[in-house]
Amino acid sequence: MHARSHHLRTILFDLDGTVADTAPDLAYALNIVLEEEGYPPFALDRVRPMVSLGGRALIEAAFGLRPEDAQSDHLRQRFLQLYRQNLTKHTRLFPGVTSVLDHIEEHGLNWGIVTNKSAWLTSPLIEELGLTTRVACVVSGDTTNNFKPHPEPLLYACAQVGSDPGECIYIGDSHKDIEAGRRAGMQTLVALFGYIPNDEDPSTWGADSLLEIPEELIDWLELRA
Repeated sequence: MHARSHHLRTILFDLDGTVADTAPDLAYALNIVLEEEGYPPFALDRVRPMVSLGGRALIEAAFGLRPEDAQSDHLRQRFLQLYRQNLTKHTRLFPGVTSVLDHIEEHGLNWGIVTNKSAWLTSPLIEELGLTTRVACVVSGDTTNNFKPHPEPLLYACAQVGSDPGECIYIGDSHKDIEAGRRAGMQTLVALFGYIPNDEDPSTWGADSLLEIPEELIDWLELRA
């Protein structure tokens, strides 16, 4: 344990599509807005690969809008309001994540969340998932001046937990996550079980490893013990 703790101290995770399967509740909120506006529902399998693009992209895709269309802001605000009211109606930790977090803690490491999701959504979601007392740091999209793929949120997380970037790994399901981690000087792993856009190939992102399921992180850590 001591050797591993010396070389690796902190595991940092993206939130949506990496720790928590949030797409069902994002789709739920989106479909309420669509119904209110007289539009047909948007299928969950269309929502999943778009989650990392953000709420605005979901609204524009579902309603066929362009970024400059005036009504997109109103619809996005209604969508976010509904999502906040239903953060964990269907959202759960991905199968295996609980075992991974237990393993991390049992081996004297700590872990944190670095997400582009705004704090007013991130904090209650982590609370409702029962993780608040376990997580060493939470960095939301509005915690620092820059979003991922800028490395600032990850470097801020390092400062919060007292680890150097070389003592951290970052795991996410977006090329922005891997770029941010690499720019911050961390090892990076792709959560292939997350919300990978249909037109992207994670093997080209430059990550150190690819995880088919969360439990593969335990094997990855054991090899570096």
